[in-house]
Amino acid sequence: MTANPGSQALFDRARAVSPGGVNSPVRAFRAVGGTPIFMASGSGAWLTDVDGNRYVDLVGSWGPMLLGHAHPEVLDAVTTAVARGTSFGTPSEPEVLLAEEIVGRTPTDLVRMVSSGTEATMSAIRLARGFTGRDKIIKFAGCYHGHVDALLAQAGSGVVTLGLPETPGVPSHVTADTIVLPFNDRAAVEAAFAELGDQVACLITEAAAGNMGLVPPEPGFNQFLSEICARHGALFISDEVMTGFRVTRSGHWGLDGRQEGWRPDLLTFGKVMGGGFPAAAFGGRADVMAQLAPAGPVYQAGTLSGNPIATTAGLTTLRLADDAAYARLDAASMQLQHLVREALDAVGLAYSLQSAGNMFSVFWGVDAPVTDFAGAQAQEAWRYKPFFHAMLDAGVYLPPSAFESWFVSAAHDEQALSRIAEALPGAARAAADATPES
Repeated sequence: MTANPGSQALFDRARAVSPGGVNSPVRAFRAVGGTPIFMASGSGAWLTDVDGNRYVDLVGSWGPMLLGHAHPEVLDAVTTAVARGTSFGTPSEPEVLLAEEIVGRTPTDLVRMVSSGTEATMSAIRLARGFTGRDKIIKFAGCYHGHVDALLAQAGSGVVTLGLPETPGVPSHVTADTIVLPFNDRAAVEAAFAELGDQVACLITEAAAGNMGLVPPEPGFNQFLSEICARHGALFISDEVMTGFRVTRSGHWGLDGRQEGWRPDLLTFGKVMGGGFPAAAFGGRADVMAQLAPAGPVYQAGTLSGNPIATTAGLTTLRLADDAAYARLDAASMQLQHLVREALDAVGLAYSLQSAGNMFSVFWGVDAPVTDFAGAQAQEAWRYKPFFHAMLDAGVYLPPSAFESWFVSAAHDEQALSRIAEALPGAARAAADATPES
């Protein structure tokens, strides 16, 4: 068992000054038990906690650390930018350069910078309603789009991790215009549009669902969504906060949209585009984005939007995310997926390992692929707790929830993968031996 007295002491102090002792719910380890680990530093594929324990990191700040922690070129660029000033409240060159990089990689004409993925999706929804003059939105159960009031209905991520029902503080009239459908269910989408199509402002979906575990869209599903939205005059919003610039240089759209010949009306981005700093964006068709203030009447603003430090970090990260970097990412992910399958097969445990590009997760105790939120909830998630702690004790830091995706980086080398390989057999046995009561 790893000794974590420093983490325990900090957690005790944190609970005295912060709700639950954390600043984002999933960090509290409520789903897996035990004391949250307080990290002191990161380098490459590794994290070091306040007690000096080292872990191979498979969280990667929930996706942004595409190149690994403390990449020297990113640090150099940020250090230089900090020396020029941390925030101006005016336009600056880095935000223009980052916007040009995003437009060059994705099917967007214009981009607006914000500071978080939640802010990006909230703003995209407002813009869609302003552009169409309609109120209703369609989302999918298990897809998480940040803690936007109207989008918390049947959300994934921390909402499902903590077993929360509908969230107190969100008035019922706010979600009354939110239509929640099963993911990957074309018939349900067709029925919703047949009944309410002329009232729907937009449909929003994760490009690949990564917040109920990794549930990829079935082949052609995103294309179908794009086409049915176009037929009914609704906007199609593809949430690439998680997948954007991670699974390919063009995000998940690079895996399906480019090949199938469709494009979303709006996209949202975050995580990787900030290079570990608070930065996000939304963008899309020029005629839609032209409705955004100051060019149009739909208002959106932010004091730190386009912050020069965050945009410098994001720009440097994207420029370093070349074909060679994605090749390393994909190779590391494929090797890790093979190791996980090998360990779980060896103990005879039923599971479904599912991926979208280099993102993946494991569904426990199931004998068929998971295609929607109901399937994700039906897994034997209680097997993950002993698996998680066995991996943690062996020096591997996993997401503290069975409903989150695993992330590798371009820095996950043979040393890091060897540590994981050594940890997996014991963790797989712990999961296989687990019972709901334990």
